[in-house]
Amino acid sequence: MTHTFYVYSSYAFAAATSIAVTLWTWLDGRARRRELAALEASGIRRRSARAKDTK
Repeated sequence: MTHTFYVYSSYAFAAATSIAVTLWTWLDGRARRRELAALEASGIRRRSARAKDTK
C-alpha cells in the first residue's frame, strides 16, 4: 500500500512530462512555420529555394 502512491505518482509525472514535451515541440513547430511563411511573404527566400529557381 505504501508503494502504490509512489508508483502511480511516478507514472503520472512521466506521462505529464511526455505530454508537455510533445505539446511544446508541436507548438514550436507551428510557430517556426508561421515565421517562415512571414519571411517568405516578405520576399526573403531560403538558399535551397534560390538554387532551384535559377536552373
